Amino acid sequence: MNSRKKLIQVRGRRASRVRATVRGSAERPRLSVFRSNRFMLAQLIDDVAGKTLASVTSKAMKTKGTKTAGAEFVGKAIAAAAKTAGVSSVVFDRGSYRYHGRVAALVEAARKEGLKV
Repeated sequence: MNSRKKLIQVRGRRASRVRATVRGSAERPRLSVFRSNRFMLAQLIDDVAGKTLASVTSKAMKTKGTKTAGAEFVGKAIAAAAKTAGVSSVVFDRGSYRYHGRVAALVEAARKEGLKV
């Protein structure tokens, strides 16, 4: 098995472990994070209703910056979107990513804006 297929399998197992314990509701939706090589995406998901309440991507940044700056922008923007949706507390879903680097920067920025993660 080549290394790329093995990496996909490992990430899939890790994401399954995380998502087995994390469920979002209308009062406390799931904050799901996707990280690509260039951009970050965050969504607030109500798993009971099967709806996305808010979504923010780092493509919406007006100025160019580092990837970490893009993650911080997404964290601040998703916290603002949560406030407009009437949400003050969320359950964090890191997916297959470690709580490190850009993922941690996104969550810390959301916490600074007043979102309980």
